[in-house]
Amino acid sequence: MKTARLAGASIAAVAALTLSACGSEAADDSASGSEATNDGGTSSPMAPPSSSMSESMGQGVTTNDDVFGPACDQLPQGDEPGSLDSMGPQPVASAASTNPLLTKLVAAVEATELTDTLNSQEAITVFAPADAAFDELGEEKFNELAQNPDELAPILQYHVVPERYDAQGLQDAGTVETLNAEGGPVQVEGSGEDMTVNGAAVLCGNIPTANATVFVLDTVLMPGTNE
Repeated sequence: MKTARLAGASIAAVAALTLSACGSEAADDSASGSEATNDGGTSSPMAPPSSSMSESMGQGVTTNDDVFGPACDQLPQGDEPGSLDSMGPQPVASAASTNPLLTKLVAAVEATELTDTLNSQEAITVFAPADAAFDELGEEKFNELAQNPDELAPILQYHVVPERYDAQGLQDAGTVETLNAEGGPVQVEGSGEDMTVNGAAVLCGNIPTANATVFVLDTVLMPGTNE
């Protein structure tokens, strides 16, 4: 069995968009296109964006329809706490606190006082070990980690990626860096329900929250696995 770890994190990703001169050129092109139509040409409706363009514009943001995995049906339904509808509008730590699959992860995050840090991030990916993953560590080990935040925090940070990915984005990337830079990269293999993260199976992936996309795993990830 793989020992693993979980990540909660503190990061902020801020991207600066720069306006280019292309805007004015595009406006000129649009004006000339309008003139051509007025001269008697037949205008055609603008083609919808391609799926690949939509995905890139989505920046890893998912919807309830994108969720996949064998444990997704264990989530509450409708608008009950812990359901997809309930978690979606909430920041990730608050959303996780209502998820019945993640009670021990939430306890670990609270023990390291990372709740506000996670909630304040703008766009992250969280690999969230399910309760059963922590059970594999044993109660004694879990309690030991919970009482030693300095030891637990790097493990949690290894579960947080400072960029928002959906499953397709992770598959395309292959490896991603986490908030625990010293822990090395996380490796993603396979796709769909066969996707693994450092060998851990995805129990429920593409879960949307207000500021993160969440992948529930069957194993706690361990820093240094891919160094």
